[in-house]
Amino acid sequence: MNYRTQKPERGGLFCERIFGPVKDWECSCGKYKKVRYKGIICDKCGVEVTRAIVRRERMGHIELAAPVVHVWFVRGTPNYLALLLNVTPRKLERVIYYAQYIITSVDEDARKKAFEDLDRQLTENHAEMDEKLLAERTRLEQAHDLLTAPSEGDQRAEDEKNLKSATTDTFEHDLKRSKRAIDTERQEFIKSINALKAKLESIALMQTLSENNYQILKDSFEDVFEAQMGAEAILKLVKLLDLDAITKDLRKKIKSTGSKQKMKKYVKRLRVLRAILSSKNESAWMILRVLPVIPPDLRPMVQLDGGRFAASDLNDLYRRVINRNNRLKRLIELGAPEVIMRNEKRMLQEAVDALIDNSAHGEKVISRRNRKLKSLSDILKGKQGRFRQNLLGKRVDYSGRSVIVVGANLRLDQCGLPKKMALELFRPFILRELLKRDFVHTIKSANRMIERTQPEVWDVLEDIVKNYPILLNRAPTLHRLGIQAFYPVLIDGDAIQIHPLVCTAFNADFDGDQMAVHVPLSEPAKDEARRLMLSARNLLLPASGRAAVGPTRDMLLGCYYLTLDIPKVKGEGLRFSSPEEAVLASELEALDLHAMVEVRFPEGRIKTTAGRIIFSRILPVGFEYENTVMNKKILGKLIERCFKEQGIEPTAKFVDQIKDLGFKYATVSAATIAVSDVHIPKDKVKIMATADQEAILINEYFQDGLITDTERYEKTVNLWIETTDKVTDAMMKIMDKYSPLSMMMTSGARGNIEQMRQMAGMRGLMADPSGRIIDLPIKSNFREGLSVLEYFISTHGARKGRADTALRTADSGYLTRRMVDVSQNVIVYEDDCGTEDGYDVKVAVHEGVHESFLEQVVGRIAARDIADPKTGELIVARNEEIDELKADAIISAKIENIMIRSVLMCRSHFGVCQRCYGTDLAKGGLVKMGEPVGIIAAQAIGEPGTQLTMRTFHAGGVAGGTDITQGLPRVEELFEARPPKGQSPIAGIDGIVSVVTEGNLRKVNIIALDFEQEVITLEAGDEVQVKNKEKVKAGDTLTKHAGKVNLKVTFDGVVKVAKDKITVVASDKKILSYPVPKNARFKVEDGQLVTRGTQLIEGSLNLKELLEVSGVAAVQRHLVEEVQKIYRSQGVATNDKHIEVIVRRMLSRVKVLESGDTDFLAGELVNRFKMDRINQELIARDKKPAVIEPVILGITKAALNSGSFLSAASFQETIRVLTKAAIYGMEDRLVGLKENLIIGKLIPAGPYARQDMMKKTIALT
Repeated sequence: MNYRTQKPERGGLFCERIFGPVKDWECSCGKYKKVRYKGIICDKCGVEVTRAIVRRERMGHIELAAPVVHVWFVRGTPNYLALLLNVTPRKLERVIYYAQYIITSVDEDARKKAFEDLDRQLTENHAEMDEKLLAERTRLEQAHDLLTAPSEGDQRAEDEKNLKSATTDTFEHDLKRSKRAIDTERQEFIKSINALKAKLESIALMQTLSENNYQILKDSFEDVFEAQMGAEAILKLVKLLDLDAITKDLRKKIKSTGSKQKMKKYVKRLRVLRAILSSKNESAWMILRVLPVIPPDLRPMVQLDGGRFAASDLNDLYRRVINRNNRLKRLIELGAPEVIMRNEKRMLQEAVDALIDNSAHGEKVISRRNRKLKSLSDILKGKQGRFRQNLLGKRVDYSGRSVIVVGANLRLDQCGLPKKMALELFRPFILRELLKRDFVHTIKSANRMIERTQPEVWDVLEDIVKNYPILLNRAPTLHRLGIQAFYPVLIDGDAIQIHPLVCTAFNADFDGDQMAVHVPLSEPAKDEARRLMLSARNLLLPASGRAAVGPTRDMLLGCYYLTLDIPKVKGEGLRFSSPEEAVLASELEALDLHAMVEVRFPEGRIKTTAGRIIFSRILPVGFEYENTVMNKKILGKLIERCFKEQGIEPTAKFVDQIKDLGFKYATVSAATIAVSDVHIPKDKVKIMATADQEAILINEYFQDGLITDTERYEKTVNLWIETTDKVTDAMMKIMDKYSPLSMMMTSGARGNIEQMRQMAGMRGLMADPSGRIIDLPIKSNFREGLSVLEYFISTHGARKGRADTALRTADSGYLTRRMVDVSQNVIVYEDDCGTEDGYDVKVAVHEGVHESFLEQVVGRIAARDIADPKTGELIVARNEEIDELKADAIISAKIENIMIRSVLMCRSHFGVCQRCYGTDLAKGGLVKMGEPVGIIAAQAIGEPGTQLTMRTFHAGGVAGGTDITQGLPRVEELFEARPPKGQSPIAGIDGIVSVVTEGNLRKVNIIALDFEQEVITLEAGDEVQVKNKEKVKAGDTLTKHAGKVNLKVTFDGVVKVAKDKITVVASDKKILSYPVPKNARFKVEDGQLVTRGTQLIEGSLNLKELLEVSGVAAVQRHLVEEVQKIYRSQGVATNDKHIEVIVRRMLSRVKVLESGDTDFLAGELVNRFKMDRINQELIARDKKPAVIEPVILGITKAALNSGSFLSAASFQETIRVLTKAAIYGMEDRLVGLKENLIIGKLIPAGPYARQDMMKKTIALT
């Protein structure tokens, strides 16, 4: 920007010539103005005359003075560029950032010549050394001759003889010394030549060299190699790669290698090479030569009041790149020294890195205020990123929010909307209507009319909102009932009124909660709101099929009070000729509402009360007279029955009438509570005294060493639990059945025995922050008041409770998000997948299991015919729905177990089929096509997540043993398929249990029943390495095959060699040994016969181990049962089918062990159904199918492994997902809900899901 004119600089980051004009239909210099010059390019300033909105879509580019590596491909795992070049990531990084050289070309002819030169030098040196030795010998010989020349005289002759002898010795010594020196010199030379040869030999493409080594090699072999630094070197190397040849070579290596480590490495590299080849990508595209610049309106610069500018961080990052790029260009033109250029190139690389991903490199680029600048990657990822903030969640117009208050007089499908809000929300509609009715003639005067709130405006508004549905939403929206549609009723005031019965679904109360209002605009949207979202149509919970609109609080109290019978009240024992007469008598105050009277009904005389007659008037047609006290449970059952028998409208009307009646009689009852209503039982003192005596006795036993500390703790805790129960019983005996306190508790309106016990009995035992029970009880109650110590003890666990609640909310939300992501593309796509498989359910025999059996099978489809074993009469045919009547018939017929259809066994390649899913719990009847059952399942499991206890429960001697993870962490542990805490081993074979104790160590041995056998089928080309009846040891080779891995035996035994196979029989029975923690409890006994997969001690099972030992079906069943165990323990009703949907997604992949004739690589994860289809096709064509094994993925991994890269990128690890998508050239088929939402299309679900699109989707996948 020009600092003086505030106009964009030419060729700059905001240039109008590149990106388009700042003002609509106006060029930069102002020569052309107005729309008539549309499309003309100004000859003066070069700006095209067009709309300013093009500045949101026109991109620019920067031509880089030196290539730059794209940071996404060299950071993160896997490092694609390093895998491609087969260089370690560390070395690659050092090359890119100009810290090391890499050899980019080797001249083999020059190398050969260099070798010849070295050999020549060696030969020359040899000759030189020989000459040197000869010369030295000659010199020494001459000196010797000179010294030993003959002379006269006997004496002298004698002396000379002695001298000659000494000189000869010296000569030989000197000669040896000279020879040794020359040999040493020769050896040194040979050594140096060999070292040079070794260096010359080692020169290879892609070898990295430090500055020192490079200089040494350059001095010696300048012509042999070329080495470079930075992205230029990488670009040159990438262009040299022959991907097809490398791929073939790697495939050969994979087949021949025996090392698992090498195999893993080869497969990893091959995967990347194959991805680049199949995606038609050029590997050189990972290195940038031109840098795109995003449109200026997506990185705006805004002028603030003080004349300063607020600019997007991207502008700063782009500016750094431009400055460094221009500086580098200038240095290149000037021919600057290599060191300076290298530094500038490195800085350019770092500037581009910071622009693309500022968090990837070590040094973060920061602003003047020490804040990390937001790069392109940062804009995409995280909660505030483009995906989650702008594409998956958008702010909408035509919406408002306000505090909620109760609207007791509303119908179930109505809400009270403040007039002020309605006026603003429906303003455009009012304007149109005012113009249409000729109240005004211009928009301006219509607006003025609205501002003045003239009477006509309110009349128009009343007409508009009549039968116009609006949506109400309360955050957090944990399940689909968090947004419902209502017809607005205009009210005075500022608060939104909501119907008391929908509070349960919204989880709303009136202590300051706020709700948002949204106005659906299009006709299809309004139609959808009326048909699907209207509160009167959402009466059942999608999670369990139970009533979502049951009466609560005052309504329950009112209904309970109305139908209560109290003895010895006015009019008791009277007789009436009709129900109307009895009601009239109560209205005239001649008869108490609660008096038991005899009334003649058409079906005979009934002893009842006037209150019950009043209540029975609101019962739907066809319901028999309800002569009982109404409480929460009975009312819930009545509503559910009404829905099943009579449908939506009568049920909505019925619950509304319950509400009106409940409120009326809660008021009439005038029930209030006071501290004086709390009565402490007289027996408490006596009970406490006895308990204290017993506690002293237990302590004495411990002091005398008769019991251990653990036993003392257990006995003390059990004693106080029993004492608390006795005090509670005493309290309940003296409680007045008809007191308001008792009425509230019994009706289910508020409170429970537990709270009553703490007020009138004793508080009992408390837990410390770890969840361990403190063996010192709180003997007081709240009426008496607590002592200081008691108060302190109770704060301990209470504070932990508060902390847990805060943590639980976040954890639960994150778990729900992961479940939504993993299951969002599970949609009902076909009516029947045709599977023959089913889920085996044991039929309940005793009372306690009856309920859970009904929950399991009602609303499911039978997988086999179910007939009475005695009479042979068909109860349910295959593919027929099991309702409550049929389920009761199954129990009556004493059938042991039945097979039901389940989404776990569904063979639909994508989504699930109607028959395997069964009925829609929220609507009744078979689930409809296009129903997004995955999202419903995630919400059903996630919504009650916050209610689940947080704790990792330390059993502290009571339950015995290790920490047992419970509640929400346990659900997460299961769904993420993590190795559990307190893991229990499982039997790997069928056999006999032997419990062994050696000192402190305990272990369970399982001795196999039979001798182990292994059969190996021989193939053509196999060379057998053993003889028949030969004894072999573990690790011995059985067969060899050229180009394949040798087959080895895994245990000691004897071999039987046949024509087409080898059988190895173990010499000893197999024994598997499992160590057991010292305080663990056994689930098996010594000498017991166990089957493979039996749990040996108490604790949790490792899902991956269970899958290995017992197979897919066992894991599926275990997961469903374990998750249900946690939810049921907290009193949460969630149907099995929701858990099954999530479990299905966890087991949707298989791992390739051997690729056979498929294109897959060993270790690759593939969709289970896709793999089955490919294998079947190969078998049909007489080809070798792939060998696979099932794998269990945690929900996070399963979500990231979904077919859609858009969905995965918007979930987690955005940059990693997008990098992979780019390398693999991924396409998104837009099959799930999320990916369609991201690109702004209607989701492929519900009644608007076009069947032809579904068929196309199934064909594609």
